[in-house]
Amino acid sequence: MHEEFDSFIPIGDKAGKADDNLESAIFNKYGIGISTNRDTWAYNYSKDNLLKNMDRFIETYNSEVVRFQNKLKSKEKISIDNFVLNDDTKIKWSSRLKECLSRFEYAEYSKEKVRVGLYRPYCSQFIYFDRILIHRVSQFPHIFSNVETENKLICVTAVGNKKPFQCLATNVISDLHLTGDSQCFPFYIYNEDGSNRCENITDWALEQFQTHYNDKQISKWDIFYYTYALLHHPEYREKYEANLKRELPRIPYAPEFHKFAEAGKKLADLHINYETQAEYPLEMIENESEQVDWRVEKMKYNKDKTQIVYNDFLTLAGIPPEAYEYHLGNRSALDWIVDQYQVSTDKRSDITNDPNRENDKQYIVRLVKKIVTVSLETVKIVKTLSKI
Repeated sequence: MHEEFDSFIPIGDKAGKADDNLESAIFNKYGIGISTNRDTWAYNYSKDNLLKNMDRFIETYNSEVVRFQNKLKSKEKISIDNFVLNDDTKIKWSSRLKECLSRFEYAEYSKEKVRVGLYRPYCSQFIYFDRILIHRVSQFPHIFSNVETENKLICVTAVGNKKPFQCLATNVISDLHLTGDSQCFPFYIYNEDGSNRCENITDWALEQFQTHYNDKQISKWDIFYYTYALLHHPEYREKYEANLKRELPRIPYAPEFHKFAEAGKKLADLHINYETQAEYPLEMIENESEQVDWRVEKMKYNKDKTQIVYNDFLTLAGIPPEAYEYHLGNRSALDWIVDQYQVSTDKRSDITNDPNRENDKQYIVRLVKKIVTVSLETVKIVKTLSKI
């Protein structure tokens, strides 16, 4: 533990989770990533399959509300835990859903509730975003309202997590386990109807940075990007590793503010817009004895991790070792892709989640190449950061 850590500017404060305005931290409000407690139902790579699953789920839940109301008319003493239908192929209960049932709250099926969420690093899926069906929505109705709104947020590892510190910027709804029980710090805050957009960087923080650097040109976006670069600094992560496990990050003043802000903007653009990056020229080794096939079941590495065996037909070779230097927790960015982009079937619900896209069959091949580029560029940018 390093005592000087306490003298740095807090990224957020406990009061920022409530409705009180905060004037002693960089971000006014923040919250954990969303917790569905039913990922198998609420997430899917396929929008159509997600809607089919949630239609079935909602029909079951609403019928349970009716059944519960009718049961209460008998004036019998009822235990909800013993009352509810226990059929994993039709519904997945949580304490929050049972609370909604006890209040006779009906769920609404609507295609408009399907949003894009970042489930794991560089792994986006469709999510059914609904207050009843998502166990904990956290601050996200105010980060991304019920209408299309723009935002950027920095997600960092929550306090007490045993995994190495990590952070990731995104512009979509973020999952609780994105960065290991993540805390999310957005640039904007909205009303739930999308109105009243407010910058979430405090005026107090702006004054602190402008005063310290004697520069009135520093903006709140500069502070956002500066923070993102600082959180990637290897020296900062290594030196304050113990502090970061006990409390939220605190941000020191680096010698070159604008260079950090510029680097942070490059990193954020790279990480948020990962799907539009250039494809790294991996060698595509095709097995001539197999038919052309772009479908993934489960990718795997060769022994030295210079190749990804994509399927029986295709192997992607020539992965540079530097690509594995970009880590998010215990895994590299590329490891996350290999781990998450596979076909899986949940044993309890019998729901299959398939990352292959029928209308874009080479998407995963291109994604692998792009994440190699993202990884290499991230390492390159981080290495330009001066000592803090």
